[in-house]
Amino acid sequence: MKKVVSLILAVLMLAALCVSFASCGGSNQKYTIGICQLVTHDALDAATQGFKDAVEKGLGKDNVEFIFQNAANDSNTCTTIVASFVSKDVDLIMANATPALQAAYNATDKIPILGTSITEYGVALGLDNFNGTVGSNVSGTSDLAPLTEQADALIELFPEAKNVGLLYCSAEPNSEYQVKVIEEYLATKNITTARFSFSDSNDVRTVTENAASQSDVIYIPTDNTAASCTEVIDSVIRQKNVPVFAGESGICSGCGVATLSIDYYDLGYKTGEMAVEILKNGKDIRTMAIEYAPATKKYNAEMCEYFNITVPEGYVALGE
Repeated sequence: MKKVVSLILAVLMLAALCVSFASCGGSNQKYTIGICQLVTHDALDAATQGFKDAVEKGLGKDNVEFIFQNAANDSNTCTTIVASFVSKDVDLIMANATPALQAAYNATDKIPILGTSITEYGVALGLDNFNGTVGSNVSGTSDLAPLTEQADALIELFPEAKNVGLLYCSAEPNSEYQVKVIEEYLATKNITTARFSFSDSNDVRTVTENAASQSDVIYIPTDNTAASCTEVIDSVIRQKNVPVFAGESGICSGCGVATLSIDYYDLGYKTGEMAVEILKNGKDIRTMAIEYAPATKKYNAEMCEYFNITVPEGYVALGE
């Protein structure tokens, strides 16, 4: 009888240990996350790195597998990449930039999708009366800086400017949105604007030359194609002696004198924290509002020196 009781106690203790182990968060659970990034450039790269760092911190480095794919600035490739994630039945998709988000949104209504480096979710997804929460299997973070404050910063730096060229990619709906807001706001300040749009990277040099010939200063919004072509833009504006105010830090570091923008690493990190909430803590993505990051005035010291621009107080140098 004593042996039987001892055996029963041993079995019960083993069962209790198993339950206790399972209740400790399922530490052996492995998550697979597909990352679709539109193109390689500093801002998107930083967002992806921030996302991965936050996820690894929240889930444990050994408990997550990232499948990273770069679409080389091709929206059709985004569609192919996301389709492969859906076929693998990944636990979550991170879509870095608008075409990646649109591809994921069209590919699945079941797998959680987090966007990052998205300027305006209502515009990107064609949502009527967007109120800050998508309400489906999509949420994420926005890189939308306060556009009217960007315009004010441009005026602060270039008070004599009368003609502002708006340089952007017409194939990116979020760029169209930003340009429209800036255009309307500058009109209230009696500043003339003109749109100069390129359809893809092949047109960037020609369109930039046209913009520089007709503008006192050029404004470039948060635009993925422009961000991947800053060397071309830089060579033109130096030759024409026309400065650029940029919508984000990556463009500013490549060809701009200043920006009012967010930190993309921090933006990606916030997106990663949202992923942890979904995967580890069971938060319902349908109730998660789009998150935003604070904006900071920054300047490109080398470009300011080249254009002989004195930076007002309140700006910090890029990289600081």
